[in-house]
Amino acid sequence: MARVLAVANQKGGVAKTTTVHALGAALSERGRRVLLVDLDPQACLTYSMGIDPNGLEQSIHDVFLRRVKAADAVHHAHSVDIIPATIDLAGSEVHLLTLTAREHVLERALGSVRDGYDFVIIDCPPSLGVLTINGLTAAEEVLVPLQCEALSHRGVGQLIETIDDVRTFANPNLQVRGVIATMYDDRTRHSRRILDEVGARYGIPVLDPPVRKSIRFAEAPERGMSILEHAPRSPGAEAYRRLAQVIDEDGNGGLPPSPQPPRWPAW
Repeated sequence: MARVLAVANQKGGVAKTTTVHALGAALSERGRRVLLVDLDPQACLTYSMGIDPNGLEQSIHDVFLRRVKAADAVHHAHSVDIIPATIDLAGSEVHLLTLTAREHVLERALGSVRDGYDFVIIDCPPSLGVLTINGLTAAEEVLVPLQCEALSHRGVGQLIETIDDVRTFANPNLQVRGVIATMYDDRTRHSRRILDEVGARYGIPVLDPPVRKSIRFAEAPERGMSILEHAPRSPGAEAYRRLAQVIDEDGNGGLPPSPQPPRWPAW
């Protein structure tokens, strides 16, 4: 059964979606079967993978409304699968708030597809609302992308408080796997100090290596590609490959690559 990772930070602009996309591609390169879930109504992950959100007939919104099962909403894009998002997902938040056990809806929906993957990676929206709570409740581990500047530092503390609440009320086994430093500039003392302080203050690991700034990250989404496809030999692509190796090996005990699954049709 798949390991389920949530990538979360309520502060926008910290390369959260980039991290989900790149880690998914890097894990796929390692022979893992990967499903990405776009929980952001802005549908940036969906768009970044070359899928037009405005042309979709089925998305995670339809799964939340029980119009379709999760498997029916899966699309294939490049080397991974995705349950995409559309702007309609904003309406899902209102719907979820009317439900009993609202925080478990995504967890239950993914139960029918988890056996087909090694990893499920959830791209949470930049907020601490009911969609993010669903992502955290469905996950076993949380990855926190962190831009090394003061406001992001403050946001980590707020996210840790939310994770503690989720552990108390919905998902006692949820673990923080670590912080991923994004858009990192090791030439500045400020970046290095913020990164050191986050690990020390909150007692959570900082995963190595940091991902340095690069224009390649801005170029990739408009081509519908991850950084690994757009600039496969770039420092950013190599950083995400190393991070994927760390995440893969620490949870899977060095298992051999899984057989490739039958692919969902490309849309």
